[in-house]
Amino acid sequence: MNSMLFFAAGVANTVTWSPKVAIVMIVTNIVAIAIGKFTIKYPNVGPSMPSPALFGGLSLPAVIATTSFGHILGVGVILGLAYAGAL
Repeated sequence: MNSMLFFAAGVANTVTWSPKVAIVMIVTNIVAIAIGKFTIKYPNVGPSMPSPALFGGLSLPAVIATTSFGHILGVGVILGLAYAGAL
């Protein structure tokens, strides 16, 4: 019984979804795409996106990479803002 209380006490509270959380995730993905556009050595290698202008002219692999980074960045920002009480 004590071990169950120990594990339950170690679980962090998560943020419930809200429009504020969505806006933070969208902004962090836009920032990640902008970072990727200027730092990826070959941003146009591989299959292209259906609308490349929408994603800064990046190819499909570059968009997947930058949005993956954007989601990792977004989770950190959301958890940090929630811990600080801003969300």
